[in-house]
Amino acid sequence: FRQQPSSATDIHFGSRIVFAADGTMWVGLGDRNDNQIVQSLGNHYGKIIRLNLDGSIPADNPFIGTPGALPEIWSTGHRNIQGAVREPASGKLWINEHGPRGGDEINLVSAGRNYGWPRITYGRDYVTFEPVGEGTEAPGIEPPRHYWVPTSVAPAGLAFYTGSAVPGWRGNLFLGTLQGQVLIRLTLDGERVVAEERLLAELQERIRDVRMGPDGNLYLLVESSGRILRVVVD
Repeated sequence: FRQQPSSATDIHFGSRIVFAADGTMWVGLGDRNDNQIVQSLGNHYGKIIRLNLDGSIPADNPFIGTPGALPEIWSTGHRNIQGAVREPASGKLWINEHGPRGGDEINLVSAGRNYGWPRITYGRDYVTFEPVGEGTEAPGIEPPRHYWVPTSVAPAGLAFYTGSAVPGWRGNLFLGTLQGQVLIRLTLDGERVVAEERLLAELQERIRDVRMGPDGNLYLLVESSGRILRVVVD
């Protein structure tokens, strides 16, 4: 697979990879700072694609047979996906993505759905501070499960907690943040985010990635020093 069209920009790569339960893989691709073509299905900008592990296209991808659409596309309307994870219980794909000034999002991604960027967003323009796009909701656009306004937290790595050390965390969604410099814990009720808690602000670190370790503990990758930290709750 090669992203098309090629781009000379050095931002908004996306590029998180998640392996699905059915043996396929999802790849989240950023908009490469080219808002004008994200809503077109004839390119890979701002898309999630789904491939077989040999690079071929699964026969049940949602846009196969759609005129002008690339058949590897799974979903569209994304800005810059920085975290992606498969929910252990359901096998569904959860992602986070950067908004511009505000409008960072948590999305639950389904086949063939449009997540709005840049038409529908809670973000604002970097220079003018005016709202981006046409509003915050529209028919045919999937709303985010959670979002941040007016200040971006710049979400990064994403993981579900499946350990036993902190029973109250089981099934919670954790994300590192870059600008926010905190670890965020999101409590879910089914497919709804019902609570947010910010942890480890005292580290004052950009938390690039969050992973569940094979020992059942949560691990963080912090950016400034490159350290890997294990989260221990007394």
